[in-house]
Amino acid sequence: MEEILKAIEEKDCKKVADLLYHRVDELGDEELKDVLEKAEKLALECGDFELYKLTVYYFHELLGVDKLSEFEKLVEEEDTFEIKFELADLYYLIGELEKSFDLHRSLLEEETARGNKENVAKVYYSMALIHEELQEYEKAIELMEKAKDIYKELGKEEEILRIDIHRAYVVFEAGETYEAKAMLAGLLPLAEDKKDLLVEIHLSFEEIFEEDENYEAALQECLYALVNARGSDYEDVAFGSLMDILWQLMLEDDFETVYLHMDMFARALPELSDFFEAVKAIALYKDGKIEGEEASKALEKVKDQRLLDLLEFLGEAEL
Repeated sequence: MEEILKAIEEKDCKKVADLLYHRVDELGDEELKDVLEKAEKLALECGDFELYKLTVYYFHELLGVDKLSEFEKLVEEEDTFEIKFELADLYYLIGELEKSFDLHRSLLEEETARGNKENVAKVYYSMALIHEELQEYEKAIELMEKAKDIYKELGKEEEILRIDIHRAYVVFEAGETYEAKAMLAGLLPLAEDKKDLLVEIHLSFEEIFEEDENYEAALQECLYALVNARGSDYEDVAFGSLMDILWQLMLEDDFETVYLHMDMFARALPELSDFFEAVKAIALYKDGKIEGEEASKALEKVKDQRLLDLLEFLGEAEL
């Protein structure tokens, strides 16, 4: 919580948004209410409507506080593309898909008339995500292609790559697993100097392998993602994906797959070696390979409370 409050004090809206996105689950209700109130005030003061959207969303989803009407009133007062685009996304996030579609269509008409091609591309891509949510994959891909064509015209190579990565994932969701893998593989050399996009590619591979219950391959992709995400905004996302797999393996009593793979994580990420050694010890203990006392010694080496909480999450609070 202290890190978020410090970012708010420094008026670093982007950092506040990133920290909220990745750390919101760590806050109790009172802490969350305090942080969201301060973040909301900062967002309005700075005119950062993406951060404002995030605070309204968390108020709604986590605290049951409805601030939607306040957002809608602000949209009427501001009447800019930026704030209306964020409201359309908020509608999508809270499941008001028809309202989201209606506002997106209105924005598409307005921005097309104004000749704001980049905004048109953003709207097409955002609408594609709604169709993806509705499992209307062909329509989602069609709109992604429209956004991609505009970005090609504008010379936005990174945006094109980002769309192609997501498009491959939608192809996977539509049931074309091998085509999706081929598409992602073809993007790897194009993203080799863009670590954030490499992380997205490897996490897409990870989800594909996890869906196939090929956990060894999924763990390998998590490793690639974590190495490329080190020190970036994507690090928590990659780490969360790894934790999801470890939790699934623990649920399935597949302890061997866990403890056989932790050494590679410990060597690739030495700053987290104590954590991965502790995960290995938990799996060995659960599999009856070591005594509880030996596992406890491994856990005692981990000092970071957040990591200790994750270890407890994996089921070894009794040690």
